[in-house]
Amino acid sequence: MRSKYVARNSRRLLVAFVAGLAAGAVALAVSIMLKESSDGLFLPEIASQTLFSVTPGEIESQAVQNFGPLAKYSAFIGSIIATIVVFGIVAIFLDKLFSRLKGRGYLLEALLSSALSYIVFMVIAITLVTIIQSRSGIQVVPLSLIFLSLIPYHLAFGFVFSSFFLRRAKGKSMDVIGPIPDKSIDTMDVKYSRSAFLRLITASAIVLPIIYLGVDRLLFRQNEIQEPTSATPDLLPQTGSPPKGFEDPNLATLLASEVTPTYLFYRIDVNPIVPQVDSKSWNLTIKGLVEKPLTVNYDQIKSMPSVEEYVTLACISNKIGGDLISTALWKGVRLSYILDMAAVKPNVKYVVFRCADGYDVGIPIERSQMDGTILAYDMNYAPLTDKHGFPVRAIVPGLYGMMNAKWITEIELVDSVYEGYWQRLGWANNAEDNTGSSILIPGQAAARQRFRMLDETEATSYGDKVPIAGIAFAGDRGIAKIEVSTDGGTTWKTARVKDPLSQYTWVLWTAGYVPPNAENYSIVVRATDKTGKTQTAEMKPPFPSGATGYHTITI
Repeated sequence: MRSKYVARNSRRLLVAFVAGLAAGAVALAVSIMLKESSDGLFLPEIASQTLFSVTPGEIESQAVQNFGPLAKYSAFIGSIIATIVVFGIVAIFLDKLFSRLKGRGYLLEALLSSALSYIVFMVIAITLVTIIQSRSGIQVVPLSLIFLSLIPYHLAFGFVFSSFFLRRAKGKSMDVIGPIPDKSIDTMDVKYSRSAFLRLITASAIVLPIIYLGVDRLLFRQNEIQEPTSATPDLLPQTGSPPKGFEDPNLATLLASEVTPTYLFYRIDVNPIVPQVDSKSWNLTIKGLVEKPLTVNYDQIKSMPSVEEYVTLACISNKIGGDLISTALWKGVRLSYILDMAAVKPNVKYVVFRCADGYDVGIPIERSQMDGTILAYDMNYAPLTDKHGFPVRAIVPGLYGMMNAKWITEIELVDSVYEGYWQRLGWANNAEDNTGSSILIPGQAAARQRFRMLDETEATSYGDKVPIAGIAFAGDRGIAKIEVSTDGGTTWKTARVKDPLSQYTWVLWTAGYVPPNAENYSIVVRATDKTGKTQTAEMKPPFPSGATGYHTITI
């Protein structure tokens, strides 16, 4: 008898858990729809942000190196699964509670289910937000928003969960997961379990596509041109014939994507969900140590004197030969122009950017006064896309990408050194681009992915003569010389360098051809910047100041 009771009890808990998962999926679908329609609180987003904020910078860097944006996407998907599992666990406690209550009806069960799940997730949400704010300094959401945002989908959970097990037998409301008093009811219980199972299948069939499509939209929504068309403006200056040394047709694809198409431009952010900012209601506030605090809107900032400039951005997490580097043509207003309007006080040391996604970072006041530092609103002849910072982002040549804030809503002038989001997690605050170089042809370096069609070209398609070519970058210092070795670094040959698009971009280089009939050889490249400093051969990981070392490929 005891074994039968244990079996029935285990079965009852399993049914409750599975029903909780299904009802939790319904609640999650409601949450996604509210997130889409009103930008409400989405708990898996907060959970994934918490994971990022407590992850040491060195581990985070390794994850970004290995997986790029997929690292954050994976954490986000994992948070969604964990959220649904928590709903299942809550359902088990609800089953225990209901087994001790008498005279309960559907409405009472639904309200109690909603209340218990609401309390549990409220505690979880407040804990997560507190951790984020204490570890990273990001102000996620006010408590009032948490209280209100959780109500709709916990009501959905409560009513859906309770409806799975409501049935009538002999004119009375019975609960399929309640005690089984006799054999006849036990026989009927099998029938109603099948009915509950069918309801689970129906609910899942409805909500799983909603969750899938909702998550896909949250993670990958964008408003950018996916492929160049005949109507797309030429991103490169018209030069006629190829530059000297680059006449080989096999280098044409390299030259054609010297400017990275917007859809190929790398992206690393603190949040897997791209913020969507309405330019009509957006304002930029300049405050702090200024004589004339001011606020400008999108139309006003676009009416100011503008500049266009080619600038390369590289992520500080980029590994040697990595793909977290891209070049674009940016248009915007010089930051110094806007700061002059606000009349900056003389004791200012740092300019702090605060952003719509909660991100913050500061740059030295000297950087803000450089001609190349702009607040950009266009990228490659089109308004910024959501994922690249619409409506306005900072472009600060010479500093790693994390200093080039996106979705800026506020600029504050302060009188001390400011450490932003990544700096509080251990990354360097003097984040100047290290001098580096990469071999793109031959081989399969990750950086090839930033060049349209280049990654589709295999070395075997070059014919008998395989060219050696690649990129080099030294921030705003510029590249003076590239040297290439085809014998593992024993001897070096000076490469031919194409003139850069600007003093702030990478350069393309080529060094002739792979030695004919060579076997088991290593190609190595090193760059020297215009200050006369050659990149170091010492291999260091990106954390905390950016990767160093020579890029080497072995054929």
